[in-house]
Amino acid sequence: MLNPSRRAVVAGGLAAPLRGQSRRPNFLFILADDHAGYVLGAAGNRQAETPNLDRLASEGTHFRRHFCNSPVCTPSRQSFFTGLMPSAAGVTVLKTPLNEQRATLAKQCKAAGYATGVIGKMHFNTPSRPGLHGFDHAWCEDAVQREWTKRPHRDIPAGLSVKPRWQPFRDPANIWLNADKLPFGRDDAGMKGTLVSQLAGEFLEQHKEHPFALWVSFQEPHSPFDFPVEDRDHFRPGSFAVPKVGPEDAAQIPLIFRGLSPEQKQGIIAAYYTSARFLDRNIGRVLAKLKELRLDENTVVVYMADHGYSLGQHGRFEKHCGYDPALHVPLIVRWPGKVRAGHRVKEMTEHIDVTPTICDVLGLNPLPGMHGESLRPYLEGRRPARVRDHIVSQYLENEEAFVRTADWKYVYCTGRRERTDGYKTVTPTPGRCKRLYDLRRDAGEFTDVAKLSGAVVRRMEELLLGRFRATHPEAAAEPNTASREEALDFYLRPRDA
Repeated sequence: MLNPSRRAVVAGGLAAPLRGQSRRPNFLFILADDHAGYVLGAAGNRQAETPNLDRLASEGTHFRRHFCNSPVCTPSRQSFFTGLMPSAAGVTVLKTPLNEQRATLAKQCKAAGYATGVIGKMHFNTPSRPGLHGFDHAWCEDAVQREWTKRPHRDIPAGLSVKPRWQPFRDPANIWLNADKLPFGRDDAGMKGTLVSQLAGEFLEQHKEHPFALWVSFQEPHSPFDFPVEDRDHFRPGSFAVPKVGPEDAAQIPLIFRGLSPEQKQGIIAAYYTSARFLDRNIGRVLAKLKELRLDENTVVVYMADHGYSLGQHGRFEKHCGYDPALHVPLIVRWPGKVRAGHRVKEMTEHIDVTPTICDVLGLNPLPGMHGESLRPYLEGRRPARVRDHIVSQYLENEEAFVRTADWKYVYCTGRRERTDGYKTVTPTPGRCKRLYDLRRDAGEFTDVAKLSGAVVRRMEELLLGRFRATHPEAAAEPNTASREEALDFYLRPRDA
């Protein structure tokens, strides 16, 4: 139930205050890399130490069942940056750069008069420069790296063990996944994530008199789960339970993870939680600067991650799959006095919904061809006219697609493309694969019931095809005589330029 003051805000809506304001609201988009939706205190995880994000959730609206449209960095980020499904955005594999002719949220903000900026990891796969994708001030991962390497830092205590150079797939998994829970060789003040928060604060200081739209993107808690030396003793690995592996998991566990011991898995989980705690601390610094400058009351803050992460579920320590831990992502929106505070949205939402929501709330012109729907009604405490009954995600590197309803999860894979992402299994090209999970009885997605539920499989495939046919740029070329499987195979082939 809303209190009287909050009820008045909701009744007035989000757009009404803008007409009487002398300036638009500011916009602060905070992004994390690999932050799973379940590693969050506000999500009910008592082991996660995320006080700043928990406070943000209590001050805004927390979407509890939010999912990414691709469980890998680049496709996911460029999808919600353009408002398009990954295959329509033209970015479906990790190394593809976003076409600079694409309409983006930053370009829309700039056209509306915002001073635009980005600081941190964006996976544009293009060197930073002013004007890139609509950003006046573009300090992406390459620019931040250059600035970080030239800044002085304090030496760490002699004899302290720190993590080695990160060499994924070259080193054994226990090394590059930081099973020993080793800190990065810097103190808090010298960490790259801390620099990102400082640069964000400088941007806010410089633009406090003019409407701004700022993206702040942290690398944490992406492997190797960086955290400073001060945090090395936080979290005891033995306090974390190792998720069970199901009887049907053996064939799909990537070879790279098969030698991990239970103790190593606990160390990896503890390192991830420590990195998430460090992430939260830096987010707190950015939010504190916003408040110090008295910008918080008229700034729309969105917190989100590009995708989730598996911490031992089904024997995996990565994303790149369709299980819920890899697809479920935190989404929090705060705008004091305008967005309903303390609201928890239980309906399913997708990354592509975030783009039209931002355009709606900020009063921007819509991006062309957006595939999602505005979540503004939820922010106002209302129920939208249409509630999502399913979400769709795709991982074309492995020619896979996933569809999830409230009751079912369906995974379809052509099985014909040998993986180049490092996560090969015992059978690199197993052939066409269909898996169906009854989430009502099997929330952990352990028992495949596809062969027992043909009608459900057909319905889920029609949902997948419906999404592709409505969003894929080559839908008109779909073979006319194809079966459902052949049609899905047609859409799941990567076509990045």
